[in-house]
Amino acid sequence: MDNKDSQPSPNWKDQVVDLLYWRDVKNTGVVFGASLLLLLSLSMCSIISVLSYVALALLSVTITFRIYKGILQAIQKSDEGHPFKQYLDQDVALPAEVVHKYSDLALGRINTTIIELRRLFLVEDLVDSLKFAVFMWILTYVGALFNGLTLLILGLISAFSCPMLYEKHQHDPFLQIHLEKTQIDHYVGLVNSQIKDIVGKIQAKMPGAKKKAE
Repeated sequence: MDNKDSQPSPNWKDQVVDLLYWRDVKNTGVVFGASLLLLLSLSMCSIISVLSYVALALLSVTITFRIYKGILQAIQKSDEGHPFKQYLDQDVALPAEVVHKYSDLALGRINTTIIELRRLFLVEDLVDSLKFAVFMWILTYVGALFNGLTLLILGLISAFSCPMLYEKHQHDPFLQIHLEKTQIDHYVGLVNSQIKDIVGKIQAKMPGAKKKAE
């Protein structure tokens, strides 16, 4: 049996990791450049304009190539057929199994999110609701500084630069992070204890409030 047939196809997660770590510079450059160009275009124009320009650009390329191949075949008196025949014959329909699989995954995530939001907004756990309120309060300042597209652009640049820089300089003593996990856990524990003390004082002053059972 051929060795190529025996090799398993790469997982999509491995492909994403290869893109983020620039294993194939050509593929990563195309994906990163196209994504960044799309986000920058959306930040300056409406999504309808961006989609229209992208469609016009693709049509100009395919129509020009189609006319060029037709003229070339007429001059050479060859019968090569449609230049995009191999792509027109390909099956591009989404398999029903794949659609059902990811639909079920998306539905599960949506239901989990709805249940969690209900729990937070209806204050099932006072500590978690207070943490969520603090997080939303911080996001108000983030939203005042950046809009959604700016955050997406910054996230895209970080996703394609930070993993590569970390891999390249992870053994550089001047760029290593000296905070160990135990130190981080220590400070997180201090913060949590302070939050619990504050919540306990609030519950003690609230009539009818019951502390959560230990």
